[in-house]
Amino acid sequence: MTTLRKATFAGGCFWCMVKPFDQWDGVHAVISGYTGGHVENPTYQEVKTGTTGHYEAVEITFDPSIISYNEILEVYWRQIDPTDADGQFQDRGDQYRTAIFYHDEEQRNLAERSKQALAESGRFSKPIVTEVLEAVTFYPAEEYHQDFYKKSEKEYKEDRAKSGRDEFITEKWK
Repeated sequence: MTTLRKATFAGGCFWCMVKPFDQWDGVHAVISGYTGGHVENPTYQEVKTGTTGHYEAVEITFDPSIISYNEILEVYWRQIDPTDADGQFQDRGDQYRTAIFYHDEEQRNLAERSKQALAESGRFSKPIVTEVLEAVTFYPAEEYHQDFYKKSEKEYKEDRAKSGRDEFITEKWK
């Protein structure tokens, strides 16, 4: 029996980070939430002020016998602008910064190697600023944020369309 693993990523608005992972075999759950801050049990209203230190993030539960952590890292990099230290696309502020939160030493090593490989690839003209940080307490977001792309399909599509994320992904990852 395979033990399920966790992977945690911040990539801007968590609404846009669920669907890309949710569609892969071996991914059992993708939870929207908050991590990395100094307030216990933060609310969306608190986090969006940018004063709690939290990142909007997703916590992925996956089966490593079906999808590897390296494959999940590849999906992650293709969802973000790793050169933007001030947020992602239309979402600005510390709560929208990018980061990989590792759960063990193996994940840290793989994340650092993938970041280095991306930096050396020449795909981006600016430095990769996405941080690799130790995973800390993850707080699930309010229920209405979970699976937002399914529950509020029209609003999700409108928000995603105006963000510029898809155009960026298409340009950088042809």
